[in-house]
Amino acid sequence: MAVTSTRENSKPLIEKRSIDYIPEGERHGRLLSQFTLWMGANLQITAIVTGALAVVLGGDVFWSLIGLLIGQVLGGGVMALHAAQGPKLGLPQMISSRVQFGVYGAAIPIVLVCLMYLGFTATGTVLSGQALGQLFGVSDSVGILIFASVIVLVTVLGYRVIHFIGRVASVIGVIAFVYLFARLISQTDVGALLQIRDFTWSSFLLAVSLAASWQIAFGPYVADYSRYLPSKTSSVKTFFAAGAGSVIGAQVAMILGVFAAASANGQFAGHEVAYIVGLGGTGATAALLYFSIAFGKVTISTLNSYGSFMCIATIISGFRGHVNVTRLQRLVFVLVIVGAATLIALLGQHSFLGAFKSFILFLLAFFTPWSAINLVDYYCITRERYDVPALNDPNGRYGRWNALGISVYVFGVLVQLPFIATKFYTGPLVGAMGGVDISWIIGLVVPAALYYVLAKQWHSAVPDQLILPVEQDAVDAQPSRAGRTQAV
Repeated sequence: MAVTSTRENSKPLIEKRSIDYIPEGERHGRLLSQFTLWMGANLQITAIVTGALAVVLGGDVFWSLIGLLIGQVLGGGVMALHAAQGPKLGLPQMISSRVQFGVYGAAIPIVLVCLMYLGFTATGTVLSGQALGQLFGVSDSVGILIFASVIVLVTVLGYRVIHFIGRVASVIGVIAFVYLFARLISQTDVGALLQIRDFTWSSFLLAVSLAASWQIAFGPYVADYSRYLPSKTSSVKTFFAAGAGSVIGAQVAMILGVFAAASANGQFAGHEVAYIVGLGGTGATAALLYFSIAFGKVTISTLNSYGSFMCIATIISGFRGHVNVTRLQRLVFVLVIVGAATLIALLGQHSFLGAFKSFILFLLAFFTPWSAINLVDYYCITRERYDVPALNDPNGRYGRWNALGISVYVFGVLVQLPFIATKFYTGPLVGAMGGVDISWIIGLVVPAALYYVLAKQWHSAVPDQLILPVEQDAVDAQPSRAGRTQAV
């Protein structure tokens, strides 16, 4: 423990690594930071609004809460399985997709992931801009610009600062949510709301889908925030630390959203931030709540921006053949990402953003099959035996394009289309399902089963064990064994 603490304190404030492998000598951190990061990322206004949808769209309180919990556990399990890959590989999440898709082929799902997180950042920026506008007495547009500036700063600083912000956000979030729950209970007959139990499969499955989709959306970047942990960190413990933080944080936020929407008498939708703050009071108390809402969005919006930066760097490095990103390049990437999200937020804060958010939710269908393929390959086919240096070599073990992974991925996207229910697109079988979007279930189960069967037959050669880059200290200590790789 003392060694880990010393390592962590000796690391520079500004992260120097990007998508390259994290050497063992630079590993640091504790599992507790995984829990607090993901709790802080979920104790925020967007999760409240997502939970409220279960009631706004017709569900009762009791069965909505049960459905949301089931969805959190199912989706959180998928999310946490990705998190457990970080310490073992020492890599951000999406670069490992080159095993299943090829060095060039991995760009296919990554481009769509970038676009989706750009949209998530934009929608979060609008809500945060509203909170900051109320807090400082300025327009929502000025609030959006203030928030965007903070996101740029934290994203550029990188991994350590993001985890620190996560710890602070989890503390602020817990305090704010305890207070809001206390106020809600004092103003609402919670027992009476729980007694109304009008079960319908469509409303119940809607609640499950809302929570599961929320959790699965973290999959493409969750390992980005566990990759600095020492490689000997238990995968099981990493799974539970990240998964529990995310599930508990999201469920708490969504419970508040369910009760708020059920007791609002139609006043919640369209006035989410103002209504939640109104539960807590006025004056200084309201100002503190506006601050907690904005600060809560800092964590998740930074995760989205940082993940987008990682994705763009992964795409570029795949075609350029190297993974070194300078701090200036990092700053440029982040400015472009956050600048684009801010522009979308400014232009769409009053009208366009609703339609754009529907389009982004539609894109969820494009990376659910990616998640299924990545997890089946890592845990069932290769069984953690990756050749990490080969991930950067188009002529190496994984090649430029992996026809098997790409074909299953495309099929996984297509098979979901009849079951998708968004304003942007609604599939022909949604009506038969009571209007519920179950595409995420199809997108996980079908590609996972298909890839497992086909990969057992035609998967490329799997290393006998995990192969990592040779670290410089090992080369200096044993020059006769210097080379490109080391097996573990």
